[in-house]
Amino acid sequence: MNIPDIPIPVEIDESEDTEWNDILRAKGIIPQRAPSPTAELEEALAAAVQRQHENRLEDKELDELAELEDEEDEEFLNFYKHKRMQEIAELQSRSAFGAVVPVAKPDYGREITEASRAGFVFCHMSALVSLQSRVLGALQEQLARKYPELKFCDIAANRAVENYPEANCPTWLVYRNGDVVKQYITLTQLGGNATTLRDVEKVLVDVEAVKSSDSRLVMNQEDEDEQEGYRMRFQKKSLRGKGSDVDSEDDFYD
Repeated sequence: MNIPDIPIPVEIDESEDTEWNDILRAKGIIPQRAPSPTAELEEALAAAVQRQHENRLEDKELDELAELEDEEDEEFLNFYKHKRMQEIAELQSRSAFGAVVPVAKPDYGREITEASRAGFVFCHMSALVSLQSRVLGALQEQLARKYPELKFCDIAANRAVENYPEANCPTWLVYRNGDVVKQYITLTQLGGNATTLRDVEKVLVDVEAVKSSDSRLVMNQEDEDEQEGYRMRFQKKSLRGKGSDVDSEDDFYD
């Protein structure tokens, strides 16, 4: 008598790491084991440590790189020296300004809106009667000399917009790619009458006109305690000042 082949159900724990399960996985009978969360985490941490090690010289300036000659591989160090020299040369080639540019209303579109397609433009709508406007005017002069690759402009507010309220002065507009990407109505969000160069430099970093690692920044020339206090101060200001960004430019100069 022929006995028919009757499949006998066998319970298989697919999560087990056994030779039999390996055979079944190889034949596609059961799915491959899911990677261990612990192994994934360890792999991600190892990759992060490796990236940090490989990029350890990314923010070093030329003088700092020179101090590492006895510690780093010569070829690796020379790569970053060459990269930094190229960046300096590029920055110098873009240093077309160096002073605040006065703008008349008919030139607003060309000097500010269109110019922002090539790089950041910072426009101060000013009023001589405003103390804060005079403060910002002086700070813009310092910024223009310190960051000659950026364009800083000044236009009388009542010439840019008819009957523009003096109470809104200074108004500081940040343009990029033809649009306003940030605006400040008075210096309330920055420090009021006591606004400093460090305060306005924070704006340059926030909009990514200047890298946070730039050695020209005041915050990078002070000790760590002062830097930490500065960061905490502006974290609080950022929370109070949400809603100051605008998505598009008001066409006020037509």
